[in-house]
Amino acid sequence: MMMTHEIQLTAQIDAAPAPEHFTVVQTEIEGEVVVRTDYLGLAATYLELMRADCHLPIPAWQPGRRVGVMAIGTVLSSASPDLHEGDLVQSMTGWSTHSAGPAASYIKLDPDAYPDAGYYLGQGPTAYYGVADVAKAGEGDVVFVSGAAGGVGSLAGQIARNLGAKKVIGSAGSQAKADYLVNELGFDAAFDYHHDPVAALKELAPEGITVFFDTVGGTLYDAALEAAAPGARFALCGSLSTQLGAAADRFPEPDRDAALARGVELIPFSCHHTPGQIAAWHHHFRTALDQGRFVYPRTVVETGIDGVPGTFLAMLHGEYRGNVSVRLA
Repeated sequence: MMMTHEIQLTAQIDAAPAPEHFTVVQTEIEGEVVVRTDYLGLAATYLELMRADCHLPIPAWQPGRRVGVMAIGTVLSSASPDLHEGDLVQSMTGWSTHSAGPAASYIKLDPDAYPDAGYYLGQGPTAYYGVADVAKAGEGDVVFVSGAAGGVGSLAGQIARNLGAKKVIGSAGSQAKADYLVNELGFDAAFDYHHDPVAALKELAPEGITVFFDTVGGTLYDAALEAAAPGARFALCGSLSTQLGAAADRFPEPDRDAALARGVELIPFSCHHTPGQIAAWHHHFRTALDQGRFVYPRTVVETGIDGVPGTFLAMLHGEYRGNVSVRLA
């Protein structure tokens, strides 16, 4: 029997999340395989899973239960011939210092595929599926990505560029982040969405945008609609601008009549992280990295397990760039 420290939900969230919604609990674990957690993934999607009125097609997290999803760790002991001590593995075991379970619940990873194990925690499957399969971005497209400095958006813009887009435009919450998109991630143009996004898009894409990858919703969706070319495809990934609101506000219904009038195709989607979606992303990611055509934007926060909720809350408030993960100290 082994002990772990894990983060549990103390109460489901009905408005804005706060530190008191989380607690650190010591529990016993045992299983065929025992794993030390090295990295934890963070995503804005987790917030919805902490709500009683969760609108995702999976069960909400309950008080008194461990929270979090993706983790990367090292096998400490194994009674299975499929995994051995020292193997690098990925699991959906959540925010804990250690985990245990059947070997089948862990995926063995290649430790040499990326510069470090944290690369496996990016939100690439969602970005790649949305850009390549949903929006079908490609040669000649003018692509606009909202929330482009975030975990999904910062990948989506680069994927569109690699698939042949003629121009990639991003929006972010400050001029510094907009400059970062252009100077470090290779976007063709970017702007601070606080300053008249309609005017910005019409200036940067006078011919009209043909693809919109939306993670924000709200006024940026409205601006994209104003600037859309006839036949534009809108891949609607999320609504970060309303994620802290009540249920009726978190998922505003897009103006379908206005989209229809402009000949815009609205395509809401969610990525289920199927083996095929994950494999497609990693093939693109590794190839583009090897060819020097991709920058992996991320923030790695090193902290103990008790610092994970605070890091998550800081991420929700836009304090980090790119994909955010925790390296457990």
